[in-house]
Amino acid sequence: MSDQNNTQPRIFKTGAVRIVEDESMRGLDNEAIRSLLKATYPEIANATIREVTTDDGQKVVEFLPQPGRKG
Repeated sequence: MSDQNNTQPRIFKTGAVRIVEDESMRGLDNEAIRSLLKATYPEIANATIREVTTDDGQKVVEFLPQPGRKG
């Protein structure tokens, strides 16, 4: 078995929304998470993904929306 139970859950951020990884998300890569979340947060469909690790080891995955054209 892996030691994944000992690691902190990832945090996914889009704008002011923070989503904490749960069992249904564990083991999925960032693109799979994007597919899972884009129905609720359509702005992440074309967002840039930036993954950072905080000083305390917490992984934070940010979905940075790309400016779109209106019209």
